[in-house]
Amino acid sequence: MNRFYSNGKLLLTGEYVVLDGALALALPTTYGQSIIIEPIEEPKLIWQSFDENGNIWFESEFFIISGEILNQVKNDIPESKKLLQILNAIKKLNPSFFNSTTGFQIATKLDFSTSWGLGTSSTLINNLANWTNIDAYKLLKLTFGGSGYDIACAKHNQPITYQVQNDNRIINEVDFNPEFSNNLYFVYLNKKQNSREGIAYYKDNATNNLEAVSEISDITLKIIDCTILNEFESLINAHEQLIASLTKQETVKDILFKDFNGSIKSLGAWGGDFILVASKDNPSNYFKSKGFGTIIPYKNIILNHKKSLTK
Repeated sequence: MNRFYSNGKLLLTGEYVVLDGALALALPTTYGQSIIIEPIEEPKLIWQSFDENGNIWFESEFFIISGEILNQVKNDIPESKKLLQILNAIKKLNPSFFNSTTGFQIATKLDFSTSWGLGTSSTLINNLANWTNIDAYKLLKLTFGGSGYDIACAKHNQPITYQVQNDNRIINEVDFNPEFSNNLYFVYLNKKQNSREGIAYYKDNATNNLEAVSEISDITLKIIDCTILNEFESLINAHEQLIASLTKQETVKDILFKDFNGSIKSLGAWGGDFILVASKDNPSNYFKSKGFGTIIPYKNIILNHKKSLTK
């Protein structure tokens, strides 16, 4: 039996512009995904995916015939088609894998809701890459695409800076545990945002990328060193305005929370998933009154210590 675990992710700074070389601050989360692989005698893959409550949210079976992976039952289920694409990408990167006359029973288990956008895909990609001895970044490129910061979070157990320059990834662990972390919260916007659609929108609409890359990189460095809540709020407000101007979008605060007494920052592709909230007072009652009931304190969701990845 093989068992692997990968951390989820939140991108605190650098959304969109990380694709163009901006220095981003990325935060591994206390939530993640595990995978257990057990060998079986039949040449097939029996797959089950369990949610945070232990319920099966996806299952499928695949034949392994002469090293080729095929759907056991032809269907148009998006998850099944995507998984088949991932398995074939693994085969491309490691041709010797899946070549035996035996197979595997595979079970994945999420710590978080599939709708949260904390890395259902990236944690799966990293776990499968670890199992099949391939490069997770290459597997991501062949399947979901993106900058790869989410794979870096899957592998690291504390905040990191992430930057792509000339196709090279520069990843550094950083000491980011702000003194005002008790004033920071993550609020779920009740809908999952498609990262690939967000990337496509950015590429179609962004202007003045080079200037924005430099400015966002500067903000990232200032946020890492920030020790005062008011300064932090000013920095994330400036970040929001820069990305709004670059992508021709309204900020989430202007759209949904104009009357909120504090600062709000979108995370990842704008329009869904989680937002970061900075507030002197606990904002739970405010967001619950607006219909947003998932409010998680910073310390309960951000991973900032060494732990085993065999959870």
